[in-house]
Amino acid sequence: MAARLPRPPRFDLWAALAGLAGGLLLWGSGLGLRESDDPQALFDGGGPLLVPLVVISGCELLRRTAPRTALLTGTLALAADLTTQGSIATIVMYTDLMYAAVLYGPPTTARRLPWITGMLTIAATLVPFAVLRVPEALLIGVVTGAVTFAPASTGLIVRNHREAADAALLRAEQTALLAEMDRTQAVTAERARMARELHDMVANHLSAIAIHSTAALSLDDAATTRQALGVIRENSVEGLAEMRRLIGILRDDGGDTEPAAAPTLDGLGALVDGARANGLEVTLDASPGENLPAPVELAAYRIVQESLTNALKHGSKGAVRVRLDRREGALRVEVTSPYAERDTPRAPGSGAGLVGMRERAALLHGTFEAGVVADPASPGDRIWAVRACLPLTEGDLA
Repeated sequence: MAARLPRPPRFDLWAALAGLAGGLLLWGSGLGLRESDDPQALFDGGGPLLVPLVVISGCELLRRTAPRTALLTGTLALAADLTTQGSIATIVMYTDLMYAAVLYGPPTTARRLPWITGMLTIAATLVPFAVLRVPEALLIGVVTGAVTFAPASTGLIVRNHREAADAALLRAEQTALLAEMDRTQAVTAERARMARELHDMVANHLSAIAIHSTAALSLDDAATTRQALGVIRENSVEGLAEMRRLIGILRDDGGDTEPAAAPTLDGLGALVDGARANGLEVTLDASPGENLPAPVELAAYRIVQESLTNALKHGSKGAVRVRLDRREGALRVEVTSPYAERDTPRAPGSGAGLVGMRERAALLHGTFEAGVVADPASPGDRIWAVRACLPLTEGDLA
């Protein structure tokens, strides 16, 4: 089956019809480039010039779909037009074919045609002048350059501008895509951070409320109930205060209001006192040193806070030890609590606490581990140990 020719664009169709109509108008008016007695006009009369005119008009239909074929055929038609009286319409359409071949043709054609036509223009300028030795001979080079080199150079300039515009558009689209990816990652990271903050701030108080409310409901003792209600009220008030702080941070629109300060290791004493009020036997041994980076202080505080919450929900009776020390360029956090297997914890948990602590350590390029280990102070017993190592140097925090 023979291959079908591609359908020409509408602009090319109108260009071909306009060129053919203009050429026919000039032919009907008897206007030509040369007189019938000109020695160059091998075929005199108006009829022969219609053949190259019709051929090059047909080439206009292929100026974008097959630019090299159109240019080659148009060159033959132009050569044939030189043997007739000639038509200005044929020359004008040929310049358009040269322009289109550079603009729409393959990259190799776009690079080579300006060089070829430039060399042809130089040769058409120097050779006739060297042979004829008359200044008028230079006009041959001028006409050759106007018909070949000028449209080829114009096509190359337009093609370069289009390619630069396409490249700029592609870079803009890639930049927009990268910006959208960065925005999505930032939103995801912020949501994860807020989830950790919400869990760490509220879980401790709600766990204490759940445990003490259970004790108040199960024990028929007025003193115990009053004490449990006092602890419940204290934890609910503190939980509401921290919830308001978090909501204030979320609603902050960058105005004059300053966000509430993040907790630091100076608040470990109050945190331990609150854990003791909730019924834990906590021992604090903290020597973190001075001038700790703020992210390290916040992470260490939250790890201790979540560890105490887990000890309250899941641990058994016994001493809970909190130890912080600074050595080898890192802050080491260790929280141990008695471990006892039971079917259900004293308060329900979501399992997000360990995930949050591990994420906090990973964000600082530190290490985190939690699990059941042997108690070095009492062989045969087991304890639940949470250990984190948080680097302090700026290079490790970057």
